[in-house]
Amino acid sequence: MSSFKQLLGQTSPHPLEIDIERAEGIYIQSTDGKRYIDMISGISVSNLGHRHPKVIEAIEQQISKHLHVMVYGEFVQESQMKLAKSINSITPKSINSSYFVNSGTEANEAALKLAKRATGRSKIVSFRGAYHGSTHGSLSVSGNEYKKYAFRPLLPDVFHIKFGDHEDLQVIDKRTACVIIEPIQGDAGVRIPSTEYMQALRQRCDDMGVLLIVDEIQTGIGRTGSWFAFEHFNIVPDIITMAKGLGGGMPIGAFSCNQDLMNLLTFDPMLGHITTFGGHPVNCAAANACIETIKSEIDFSEVENKGRIIEDKLQHSLVKEIRRKGLFFAIEMENPEIVQQVVENCLKNGLISFWFLSCPNAFRIAPPLNISYEEIEQSCTIITDAMNMVNSH
Repeated sequence: MSSFKQLLGQTSPHPLEIDIERAEGIYIQSTDGKRYIDMISGISVSNLGHRHPKVIEAIEQQISKHLHVMVYGEFVQESQMKLAKSINSITPKSINSSYFVNSGTEANEAALKLAKRATGRSKIVSFRGAYHGSTHGSLSVSGNEYKKYAFRPLLPDVFHIKFGDHEDLQVIDKRTACVIIEPIQGDAGVRIPSTEYMQALRQRCDDMGVLLIVDEIQTGIGRTGSWFAFEHFNIVPDIITMAKGLGGGMPIGAFSCNQDLMNLLTFDPMLGHITTFGGHPVNCAAANACIETIKSEIDFSEVENKGRIIEDKLQHSLVKEIRRKGLFFAIEMENPEIVQQVVENCLKNGLISFWFLSCPNAFRIAPPLNISYEEIEQSCTIITDAMNMVNSH
């Protein structure tokens, strides 16, 4: 195990270091034979669980045809076309063109570039508590200063306003190119704005001629009980970014918008955004299978019902608040020390939960959308036992 820390770049001094052998459905098995319930779906990635048969089938079919053949945008590839049509079928009518990239942060980078290209403006408005990725542009519009200070200077002309504060919307003016927002803030601990606020934001953007970018990287593809979280607020964004749950376990990102807006990346300059591996045919095939499988197998009202059951079962004296939409949870505790104990106790008892970067007083749950009621019962028992173990100290 020591070679893991030597050979691979580390994200923290304390990785979980579970040595993975295989994963199937809601379960992950380590090389020592221990089986874990994955209650975070690889951080909102495996929305259909691990190795869903229809996703695997689509991958195998594509592998038998071809892998990478050309940089994105030059060749017509069936898997890209199918995925674009599938995305069109789940987005508002005005969102009818997609560009496939490699990750969520790249989708956000490209969306920010497109907004500047479209408006000729430089000012960007984002939100305190936001998380949009860790490359320079995405980090610039993220809200956690602790994660940013060592890498400054970042993008200029970025303004962070208070999430949910109507008065702060006045910062959005005619010098603003875009507003980028998570419709439900994920890393900040599942912060859910009011419908009135989101509609006021949409109106302010309209009034000022500003593009609204909605980052659905963590909240999209069914996680909150609808295809996209913005649907809960009855608004339509100008640009949607997505990744994580889109690929069915394969790495892919996308940004989608109106075709007229998208076409601005093709001239002045040409190749306004370009990617070698974006739209990789195997990843597109997996993503298309993921969307089509969710259509045929997942009832979004049942996603919400499952979330409600979990919320009810996790009521406990240690729990200060549960914030939730669909199967997207933050479980708030008194302090980070208790959270640490609960997460570690869950791990010992064979269940994977996880922390938030910017909300140390809470831990996250985001199980696969197709988690069974029996698995819910088993998982909630383990989490409750983990909380009871804290009480015993």
